Amino acid sequence: MTRGRRFPKHAVRNGAAALFAVLLYYSVPVGWMFELAAWPGRLAGVFIFFAGVAGLGWLIWRRIENYLRDPTAAGGQVDGLLLLVCIVGVVFALFYYRLQQLRPDQFVGLETRTDALYYTLVTLGTVGFGDVHAVGQVARIATMVQIVFDLVVLGTLLTIITTSVTGRIQAATRAAKEVSGGAPDTSQ
Repeated sequence: MTRGRRFPKHAVRNGAAALFAVLLYYSVPVGWMFELAAWPGRLAGVFIFFAGVAGLGWLIWRRIENYLRDPTAAGGQVDGLLLLVCIVGVVFALFYYRLQQLRPDQFVGLETRTDALYYTLVTLGTVGFGDVHAVGQVARIATMVQIVFDLVVLGTLLTIITTSVTGRIQAATRAAKEVSGGAPDTSQ
């Protein structure tokens, strides 16, 4: 077996998108106080941040190229949506984290970046365990915006998948009719 068959290209691209999104998320400079003693660590953080931005930018560019080559390909549309979810997930998580830093009365249970990412993913998954939750008006509004976004993306994803499956079933039915010469199905 070749490597391409063990690891489909779309799986590698989606994994890379998730990796770059997490690198970007944990390295974005939020609330820095520039102290000379901390420069080596901050320099590494800046490098990781730009690597994450460059990696996501490259993946976005590749998705746009793939889409322009074949706009009807369902796989490309799904990959594009998954990349969008990664990017928007990072943006919401950073917003929640920074909001909690600036206004600690907005959330219960949100203390770290991991808490913010967890809250974002739990909201995306429509799970809502309740251990981290919005209590302030700004946090609730931001969460409602994320929920609407999530519903639109999930609805679009289901539409793409349903359309793709329906199209394949119709194509297989047409091909079967062509092979049988259009004779009616008498097997029932």
